[in-house]
Amino acid sequence: MSQDTKKNNVPFHINPHIVILSVIVIIVIIIAYKLYVWNIGVPSDYDPNYQTTDFDIEALDIIIPLDPDKLKGHEDDGITTILCLGNDAFALRRNEESGLANRIAAKSGATVYNGSFTNSTVSAVYPVYNAGYSMDALSLSYLAEALCTGDFSRAAEAANYTYEPDTDALTVEMLKGLNMNTVDILCIMYDGIDYVEGRTSDDPNDPYSIIAYTGALRSAITRIQETYPFIRIVLMSHTFCFSFDDEGNYQNGDRSDLGNGTLSHYLRKEIDVASDCGVSLIDNFYGSINEDNYLEYMEDYIHYNEAGHDLLAQRFVDCILTKK
Repeated sequence: MSQDTKKNNVPFHINPHIVILSVIVIIVIIIAYKLYVWNIGVPSDYDPNYQTTDFDIEALDIIIPLDPDKLKGHEDDGITTILCLGNDAFALRRNEESGLANRIAAKSGATVYNGSFTNSTVSAVYPVYNAGYSMDALSLSYLAEALCTGDFSRAAEAANYTYEPDTDALTVEMLKGLNMNTVDILCIMYDGIDYVEGRTSDDPNDPYSIIAYTGALRSAITRIQETYPFIRIVLMSHTFCFSFDDEGNYQNGDRSDLGNGTLSHYLRKEIDVASDCGVSLIDNFYGSINEDNYLEYMEDYIHYNEAGHDLLAQRFVDCILTKK
């Protein structure tokens, strides 16, 4: 055999030390590269100097359809009829297209009656009717009593002493002549006046106390449910508003406790009433006009402009009348 043939038959040997060293080198290179990329980082949109007061808000709506059993024996006339009770939220711009009740009618096609009274409140001042303070007759619990008994004598007397006696007298006459058997939905909305006037938010010893905000609500709703079980009741909560300090300066309603809680406390209590009574509640405090957008929808510390009325009307239609 020749010398060349012997060289060709020599087996090829792999040096394990060289292999291990190569693997180590490769790993080191990879690690070094990853460290280099990590150290460079990626572009970030974060601006440490950017500030915002915006935050996510979730509306606390409670939407409860009327129990079909409540409609047994009640004849449906085929017309959606809504009665609105409340104060300035409905009473201002009453005769204008931009008024809240009129906006609800325009957006829904329903027949809407406006039974509101300017500057009225949910709660009463006196636990027993006092003729010396007739405005109590226009508070919610007394209106509910009048609607259920048909006796509007106190309300008619009180209308003579309001800021708009002629208008309020006509409203009393409308309510007196209204056939409640035709009403499908009762929509109740008061602005934050009970809070601003420092009315008691709740009486733990008497859940039906009409001089407490929640007691008057609960009393009115219960009375109407007992007399007109076929009417679906919808509470539209107050929105954000301001109160005043001793010097007459504006105070943020959700930061100022006037002795009975802040605005959000009144909302929580109203939610409790809605849950207890099994009625719907549209949360306008978080879901409509709040601390972030009030300049767009309010014309002063508590009243709404045309855009505000339109927004509130749309919320009602979307929550109650729009099929999901």
